[in-house]
Amino acid sequence: MYAVAERFFALLALLALGGAGVVAWLLVAGRVPTWLRTTLALPLATAIATTATLGSLYLSEIAGYPPCVLCWYQRIAMYPLVVVLGVAAVRGDRQVWRTSVPLAGVGAVIAVYHLGVERLAALGGSCDISAPCDVLWVQEFGFVTIPGMALAGFLAIISLSLAARSQPTSA
Repeated sequence: MYAVAERFFALLALLALGGAGVVAWLLVAGRVPTWLRTTLALPLATAIATTATLGSLYLSEIAGYPPCVLCWYQRIAMYPLVVVLGVAAVRGDRQVWRTSVPLAGVGAVIAVYHLGVERLAALGGSCDISAPCDVLWVQEFGFVTIPGMALAGFLAIISLSLAARSQPTSA
């Protein structure tokens, strides 16, 4: 049962990462469609933050994987994004990037560091004996781990937040 959920979360993370790449490309090219900027970006970013939050709670509370210190720091960055982005989506506040990008950026930096700790013992190894940061509780497709999923979510939220604030282009 847990393996199915882990595979599902990993697939969602890969989808979010691919979507973040496409949106980033649209941003760089200056070609963010109006429908994405005005209609889809903020609700989708809210859905990603909500899914990441519920996924982290599932992995710790149902699957029983104890969150390490770095996981908690990532949660501290992700959980408020549900409310911040949700309110912005309802209000149509495309200036939410001023809050969401710094929060997601901090979370992304922590996730990158956490990925390093998982892979390179020289970066710190165990940060807590009861919940070590270097244990691979999930490893789908040979490379998708919990901090990798968090990183994908943070990057998708950053790109969508920036897409929502972008200048109008033709659809």
